[in-house]
Amino acid sequence: MADNFQTPVGPTPSASASAAPTEERELAIADQLGRELVRFVRLIHRVKAHLAGAHKDGIERSSYALLACLVQEGPQRTTALAELVHSDPSTVSRQVSGLVQHGLVERQADPVDGRACRLAATPQGLRVFDENRRARNKQLAQLMAWWPEADRTQLVALLDRLNSDLESSAMVEKTLRTSTAKGESR
Repeated sequence: MADNFQTPVGPTPSASASAAPTEERELAIADQLGRELVRFVRLIHRVKAHLAGAHKDGIERSSYALLACLVQEGPQRTTALAELVHSDPSTVSRQVSGLVQHGLVERQADPVDGRACRLAATPQGLRVFDENRRARNKQLAQLMAWWPEADRTQLVALLDRLNSDLESSAMVEKTLRTSTAKGESR
């Protein structure tokens, strides 16, 4: 799952005699950020493993990500849902089957192509999504209750910015891969 991210389009530092020290500082900061992101991801995996043990509803935790996409993005075909979560359609199909069996997702006729179906969250799926979101938000609020509001607000803004840059560079990379695969020149 190692994506090659390209630098987002934006201002570039001008070349000068001080470029080397600036580059060294930027690389040092990038190294610190990388270490903290790895630490963060490890902690998130640990929390997810704990939550998986706490929820005995028979639904894979990764399936909840599919439910969240359907709630937030609306009904989707399986292939579109797989693309949204960066997964294989066969994996998504298997996970969706569990969500359908538990009554959280339903298959609907696609209004554009009656031969195809779309997946949609059911009212029960919406309720489960809301319960999970409230529980997550409560945990985050408790964890960060001692942080000043300005710090929490700044963290949200910086994470949004980082995520937007990652999405942008991932889209650029995907576009380049697609055009290269089609034989288009850069």
